[in-house]
Amino acid sequence: MTWQNGIRADDKIFLVTGASAGIGYFAAEQLAASGATVVLACRDTAKAEVAMRLIGSRVEGARLRQVRMDLSDLSSLAEAVENLGIDRLDAVVLNAGILLSEPERRTDRQGHELMFATNYLGHFALTAHLAPLLTATAGSRIVTVGSFAARSERLDLDDLHCEHDYRPKRTYGRSKLAQMLFGFELDRRLRAHAPHTASIVVHPGGALDALTPSRRPLFATSIAQRIYSSPARLVLHGKHAGAHPLVRAVLDPEIVSGQLWGPAVFGLRGRPQQENPLPHMTDPTTAAALWTASTALTGADPFARTTKTR
Repeated sequence: MTWQNGIRADDKIFLVTGASAGIGYFAAEQLAASGATVVLACRDTAKAEVAMRLIGSRVEGARLRQVRMDLSDLSSLAEAVENLGIDRLDAVVLNAGILLSEPERRTDRQGHELMFATNYLGHFALTAHLAPLLTATAGSRIVTVGSFAARSERLDLDDLHCEHDYRPKRTYGRSKLAQMLFGFELDRRLRAHAPHTASIVVHPGGALDALTPSRRPLFATSIAQRIYSSPARLVLHGKHAGAHPLVRAVLDPEIVSGQLWGPAVFGLRGRPQQENPLPHMTDPTTAAALWTASTALTGADPFARTTKTR
């Protein structure tokens, strides 16, 4: 059972990035159960097809579509949005992300550090391309997925691509902090430009693969993994539960713009609840500077009349 208890969204359209794996997959599966049309935005179209078949086998009458979307390639996003072929969008879940572990720093096609590009910059540019659809849809929502890891990080505006201080876990945490700063700054700007569209920030807590139910052939957890990881259930949960704050932020009519939602137990597991964000996650000076840097890096601005493609 999830928290929503039969909330229906039959006439709505939701877009989930990174919906063919992990938390994004479970968010798409749970949103499909609401009756909405769910668009799976994924880089790998073959995996997206598998994900749609899986969701269709578990959710009777699921209404699903997919679009190829590579957030690490900024030049491809305008075409991806055009290929959606829709005239309204009720919510987008900015979920897709990567966590690299190798010590060598990697970059995208435009030369941006790969985690910063995929986890944050691509979503910033995507929001700009989706803005006309979202702001034309009354009651629409932009759900930005941060991370518990952002609590201990601080953004270095002079080294956004971590050219001088690249450590994989730190770089990942900073990219997710950038996401959260963006989500709160987006709320402030939406209040001025499009107050009927909400920006909500969420995080999944501590979501482990080993505590996640299998969805073969996309991913599977062995019996040995489940036994070995059982003690972790005291403080962590699986990715199916990590998706609950995302889904609630999309569906719950009581949630309003500018809020942060995450798991109830130490911010790591449990039912979704509203949290008080830490000051460095909402700092308006840092967020405004990040926004300015992001428009320069992407050629995009969610509230500009036109958005260039780089």
